[in-house]
Amino acid sequence: MQTEHTDGFDTLAIHAGQEPDPVTGAVVPPIYQVSTFKQDGVGGLRGRALGARGYEYSRSANPTRGALEECLTALEGGTRTLAFASGMAASDCLVRAACRPGDRVLIPHDAYGGTFRLFDKVLSGWGVAYESVRMSDPAAVRAALAAHPARLVWIESPTNPLLSIADIAVLAGIAHDTGALLVVDNTFASPYLQQPLALGADVVIHSTTKYLGGHSDVVGGAAVVADAGLGEQLAFVQNATGSVAGPFDAWLTLRGIKTLGVRMDRHSRSAQRVADMLASHPAVAEVYYPGLDSHPGHEVAAKQMREFGGMVSFRARGGEQEALAICGRTRLFTLAESLGGVESLIEHPARMTHASVAGSALEVPADLVRLSVGLETADDLLEDLRGALARSSD
Repeated sequence: MQTEHTDGFDTLAIHAGQEPDPVTGAVVPPIYQVSTFKQDGVGGLRGRALGARGYEYSRSANPTRGALEECLTALEGGTRTLAFASGMAASDCLVRAACRPGDRVLIPHDAYGGTFRLFDKVLSGWGVAYESVRMSDPAAVRAALAAHPARLVWIESPTNPLLSIADIAVLAGIAHDTGALLVVDNTFASPYLQQPLALGADVVIHSTTKYLGGHSDVVGGAAVVADAGLGEQLAFVQNATGSVAGPFDAWLTLRGIKTLGVRMDRHSRSAQRVADMLASHPAVAEVYYPGLDSHPGHEVAAKQMREFGGMVSFRARGGEQEALAICGRTRLFTLAESLGGVESLIEHPARMTHASVAGSALEVPADLVRLSVGLETADDLLEDLRGALARSSD
């Protein structure tokens, strides 16, 4: 008996949700830059005959956004995706759909600064409590849940910016044993390197601004769910609050996704070379990269990731002032926030992306430097970093 063929990741990235336009034959989905749609009689929504939910108003549904959502659903192996105006909008909407005042959420001890700010400064006022836990330690997560039940266990793997690794399958089991949902921020890995839903997670969150878009020209977010019921709840809240991705933003993200696989291969290979070089440099005190054998999460990362990604962080041996100086000495690594684009970026997390965690239990080291390794020639990137570090080791 012939087994059913399953399309590979790159095929899905190019074709899922992106069939040629039935009217014109255009091979790229059109940008439906439209706010409203003609109805075939009252309540007769266009698009239902094609299997869509029907279109009435672009806050509720838009064909271009729908194409992106269908593509991400296929890439993550979910049941439904909602595309948002930003990753933080996706995170906020998920919490409001899944939680109620009085609920509690576990977040990583080294969470992204924006995630911490959302829970600490916004959602806490709505009555949702949080606790930071070392997600790389399953026993610590189990103990935290035993002490106080939680509605959500929210993890990043790898984390931003310390690149800690959580065992997604193990944490899914721990969360489900207590009735909690496991949410995985998959931004650093992308669905090409890691598919959390297949490992037992309930929800995947993305800042599509990063690797999915891939070209530093669009801001967006997405939530992919395993359960259709949760997807309906999420869609209701999104429509009610209006935090949707615009058609052009959705189109730009779809364009980026087509090359996600080949880009992630290159990001990962170059980042491994950068991490190897930094690990032996006298000006560097410590390197954080899951592809290094010395990384405490290396074995888990190797088990659940295809490759180790394009993000590398390190601590300058000369301390905070030297870390700041290194950020100002590079030529090809541009000093800027964000990550995941074709160009390489360098930043000082304590004063930039993670300034919101200053003075908290999640405060990052002052001597930390974060790199987003781009698609430039790897030898050129290594030379740029060696030059920036040279004065540190004089």
